[in-house]
Amino acid sequence: MGGPLGTATDAGGLLLVQLLSPAFPTGGFAYAQGLEWAMDSGAVHDAGSLAEWLADVLEHGSGWSDAVLLSLALRSGADHGGLDELARALCLTAERLTETLEQGAAFARVAAALTGTDPAPAALPVAVGRACSPLGQPAAEVTSLYLHGQALNLIQAAVRFLPLGQTEGQRALTGLAPLILRLAARAATASESDLGGCAIGADIAQARHETMQTRIFRT
Repeated sequence: MGGPLGTATDAGGLLLVQLLSPAFPTGGFAYAQGLEWAMDSGAVHDAGSLAEWLADVLEHGSGWSDAVLLSLALRSGADHGGLDELARALCLTAERLTETLEQGAAFARVAAALTGTDPAPAALPVAVGRACSPLGQPAAEVTSLYLHGQALNLIQAAVRFLPLGQTEGQRALTGLAPLILRLAARAATASESDLGGCAIGADIAQARHETMQTRIFRT
């Protein structure tokens, strides 16, 4: 496989693309990780500010933490229960915790029917790592597909909320590809000590979203 979307050359590669497609039924379309508040407040208002916001989330916020957790969960002998607890502890808001747990539970349930892996609920990056580990695909490939899908979900939220066309949204996603590949390569060899980040604006947006009177997205 190669590139941010990969080119599947075997059954395991094809199944990986299927599992990590934004169309896989985790309900990801209902979540925006605080981006809705950022758009409503004007902090994100066009393609340029959206690209900057997404890059910061990926490199310094939940994107990086999820990438490391996923990489750790892919490894032989991984303590998935311990990683799940760690993933929960890294969620700074109630909405963020709900998002990763509900998507993780949905992912684990459907993926188990396809892979024979544990269907027990877990935070999303842990559930993904647990289900994808038997496929034998390189960690960087798995992680790049995961981050690509997460970025696409947020871009689709922006396309629905902002005066932003599909072409501009796709251009923003293409622009994020080098960052996604770089983060995935770093995460492939990361340890628990590499967890952490500083995306204060995104964290504030998630907290503020909880008190918005009118909301399209759940987070």
